[in-house]
Amino acid sequence: MAWSKPNPDDRSDNVEKLQSMVQHTIENIDKAEETMAYADGEERERIAQKNHNREVSIQAMRNEIREEASARESGYEGTEQVHK
Repeated sequence: MAWSKPNPDDRSDNVEKLQSMVQHTIENIDKAEETMAYADGEERERIAQKNHNREVSIQAMRNEIREEASARESGYEGTEQVHK
């Protein structure tokens, strides 16, 4: 079996992808909050927990956006990932 060389690490559009992911997650939070108006107690609790998890994810994505933007500005020096 021949091993193929891994694809190069192309980070050129990571910031944009992450920003899109944040926007979609915010939209999901909004839709879930609309759904809560029609949900019973247990379902409301489940939706609230999911939205909390989404907020945590958004914060992590925003941190990653800052890191990626900084790496982009510095030309990604020293940030190459090793593929095994």
